Amino acid sequence: MELFRYTLDKHLEKEAKGPGGRPTYDYVLMFKVLTLQEYFGLSDEQMAFQLTDRFSFMRFLGLHSYNKVPDSNTTIVEVPIQRNSRDDNKEIKEGNIPEDWSEKKQSHKDTDARWTRKNNEDYFGCKNHIKVDSKKKFIDNYCVTEASVHDSIGAVDLLDKKDKGQPLPADSAYTGEAFGKAVNKVKMINKIHEKGYRNNPLSEQPIKRNNKKSKIRVRVEHVFGFMHQTTGVLLIRTIGKTRGAIKIGLMNLSYNLFRYPLYNKPSWAKCAR
Repeated sequence: MELFRYTLDKHLEKEAKGPGGRPTYDYVLMFKVLTLQEYFGLSDEQMAFQLTDRFSFMRFLGLHSYNKVPDSNTTIVEVPIQRNSRDDNKEIKEGNIPEDWSEKKQSHKDTDARWTRKNNEDYFGCKNHIKVDSKKKFIDNYCVTEASVHDSIGAVDLLDKKDKGQPLPADSAYTGEAFGKAVNKVKMINKIHEKGYRNNPLSEQPIKRNNKKSKIRVRVEHVFGFMHQTTGVLLIRTIGKTRGAIKIGLMNLSYNLFRYPLYNKPSWAKCAR
């Protein structure tokens, strides 16, 4: 984890405004704490307890039982759930903040998140759009949007010229003119699932082609499956799109860190599988 020290110090180091005050915790240490929290899906209070109770956590952090550890207030604070009136929601959707909201109330309201519906269930929050290496199953890039943004719209920003000549096996949700143009612009090979319509179902050949594409596409689903299994639920406790994007980025990075030793197994381990 020391390879992250330069980047962390560069962006987080601040000059002291004056003498006194408690010194900050080591940035790499805090980064390790957040990585553990993401991987095990722990709340701030649970994380603070585990830091003093589990020797495996202490070894990973390079701590001893007599060391002072970050408490739950040092990491991210969970936000209480609140309800908005219809008029408030209308203002928020128009990009405005209701005039009667106090500064304190605004600090507890997420005006960037949106509602969406999936599998007949309603969700409030953001979407984590990821770009995955189908062979190594590493997340190469990601972007965060409101939950209401269609998958094909959010994924457009993830395509670049480096993808030229590579196949793109996405599901039928990515069919659409805007995404198709983005694929053609970077000169990728369009392997998006073919889609049937009412009174015009797919024939046998398109179904077979879709089945072949699914064997590759499912590897992306494995990424989200891993996140669900390890954390129990994909939940962020932050306010606003900027903080949410950072939190989701940490979640994606944590996945890559724990994926790395699985991909880089020694040759004898691969033979023993």
